[in-house]
Parts: sequence; structure tokens; C-alpha cells
Amino acid sequence: MSWIFLLIASLFEIAWVYALKRVTSVTDFSAIFITLSLLLLSIFFLSLAVRTIPISVAYALWTGIGIVGALVIGVSLYNESVDATRIFCIGLILAGIIGIHLSELKT
Repeated sequence: MSWIFLLIASLFEIAWVYALKRVTSVTDFSAIFITLSLLLLSIFFLSLAVRTIPISVAYALWTGIGIVGALVIGVSLYNESVDATRIFCIGLILAGIIGIHLSELKT
């Protein structure tokens, strides 16, 4: 169940980053509230996951999935540039995420 909690935490991580982009000013209270709510949900589910998954593994996976998700959102919704170097580096992050996950499954 902890792995499911980690996946949910990672999805909320991506969602709050997307919501953060929607905040237009410090007086945009509804967008700030949504962003902070998503962030708190992300941390809550991460806290459930780390009850049985080592914190180093959970945090690395949580942030790695968030990085990849933020890139996908940035490229697909905000026309951020993507080039071979960026794709290569994201590939390295994905390889790290998979490697960390596989190493945890062995223990």
C-alpha cells in the first residue's frame, strides 16, 4: 500500500506544481489555496509512504516523478522548449527512478 501512497503523493506533487504556475499574484487567494492544498496532500501521502519505504528512496522517487511531470506539463501546456540534452537528462532521471525502485524491491 505504501507504493500506492507514494504514487498518489507524486501525482499531487505534479498537480501542485501545475497549480503554482496558475498563481498570478499574491492576492490570487483561490489559486494559492488550491496550490497549498495540493502541496499538503502530496506531503500527507508521502508521510504515509515513508512509514514502510525508506525516506531516501521515497523522497528520491517523489521528487524524480515530480520533475518529470513538471517537464511534461511545461512542454505540453506552456510550450517550454525541449531539446536532445533535456531529453537525455530526463532519461537519466527516469533511469535513476527505476534503479532506485528496483533496488528497493530486492531488499
